[in-house]
Amino acid sequence: MGQLEGKIAIVTGASSGIGREAARLFAENGAQLVLVARRRAELDQLVDEIRDNGAEAIAVAGDVKDAEVARDAVRIATGHFGGLDVAFNNAGTTGAQIPVSEMAAEMWHEVIDTNLTSAFHAAKHQIPAMIARGGGSLVFTSTFVGHTVGFPGMAAYAASKAGLIGLVQVIAAEHGPQGIRANALLPGGTDTPMGRAVSNTPEALAFVKGLHALKRLAAPREIAQAALFLASDASSFTTGTALLADGGVSITRT
Repeated sequence: MGQLEGKIAIVTGASSGIGREAARLFAENGAQLVLVARRRAELDQLVDEIRDNGAEAIAVAGDVKDAEVARDAVRIATGHFGGLDVAFNNAGTTGAQIPVSEMAAEMWHEVIDTNLTSAFHAAKHQIPAMIARGGGSLVFTSTFVGHTVGFPGMAAYAASKAGLIGLVQVIAAEHGPQGIRANALLPGGTDTPMGRAVSNTPEALAFVKGLHALKRLAAPREIAQAALFLASDASSFTTGTALLADGGVSITRT
């Protein structure tokens, strides 16, 4: 029996990278899935793959910055599958790498809205549905950037992702008595399309790998496995945490 057998889960940012691998892994572990991302074609392809492997999934194409998308995902989870037990709120963006003194306010708001305000919209609708089921697990993809390390040009990204850690602490405190757990997952460098866009030269990629104690990037599935732990009952006494799955980048000075 899988770790999410009988569970109903939402995964955002499911069209590629960590979200896509998490959707596959959650399905392999018995979850019924509502998958959210902007790209309809990629979502539909993933849904077909999951169904071909004997699991259930439904696609919701939309931008997580839109509160209606968060509401629709919960409505589908409860209306089609009967409830909501798990949410992996993973969608995000790095934004342009620009110093604070040169950053336009519009750039700042785009990143904050995508990474942090979207998490508020998601939690606002997910928590009541989980309470109706007697509890549940919310997982938010944060990062070590802005938590243990500051990188030049990444102020909006760092601030938005650090904000997620404060959000999960408050959710955990507010709703722990109702069986709700909330945790932030902090990956290190991961081989995803978004990560490759930042490390877009051989020299930059080698530099980023070298920052990690393991001297490599994570595969998306390695981060998905950490998300599975936080989503499942294996982490039943874990809440309000910032879980580093960062290959040792936070502690390395070599």
